[in-house]
Amino acid sequence: MRRTDRLFDVIQILRDGRLHRASEMAERLGVSTRTIWRDVNTLMASGLPVEGERGVGYILRAPITLPPMILSALELDALREGLRLATTSPDAALARAARALAKRVAAVTPAPRADPEALFAFPEKSDNRAPKHLPILRRAIKTRERVTISYIDPRGFESHTDICPLALDREGRVATLAAYSEARGAFRAFRLDRVIAVALTGERFNLGPGQSLADYRAAQIPDSPT
Repeated sequence: MRRTDRLFDVIQILRDGRLHRASEMAERLGVSTRTIWRDVNTLMASGLPVEGERGVGYILRAPITLPPMILSALELDALREGLRLATTSPDAALARAARALAKRVAAVTPAPRADPEALFAFPEKSDNRAPKHLPILRRAIKTRERVTISYIDPRGFESHTDICPLALDREGRVATLAAYSEARGAFRAFRLDRVIAVALTGERFNLGPGQSLADYRAAQIPDSPT
């Protein structure tokens, strides 16, 4: 049995709020009493409300079960993104816990319709135009729908184009939209703070080989987005 699974089983035993001796739990889980001592110490160190000592027993002083929840699609996206960010934490224990929790969430929820890493970019406070476009862009990325965007090009002129949105991204401190332009036959990256308007076209796209998000990531995209 993996240690993470055994720790979960120890919590399940303690969840009834009764006093449990380490020898009893060891017998139930098929491990040594010393192993249970180490596991309970780990749970205590992690902040769980477990109390007790060797030779006496252990008890969970407060419930730790979350109530059943029904999440909206956007709330589920937010949960996935929060977990993804936590997995990059410099706190190794927190990162491991986030990865374990992400696996549990994935096991009981529908698979996302798009790569979760493609759906989020967090603009700086100065990017005052960007936030209002994020919901429609996330929807288009999920449903693989072409959009028409209006934006200010590097020369200061307003331009309009139809694109296939692939991901919300970041270039340094600038939030960007990664896209494939069928008209140009090339990938493009648009600064969100230069985007004036976004409109769904109602047309789904189905890109071919060399045109996917993975291809975009592998390509040498210019450092300065449009």
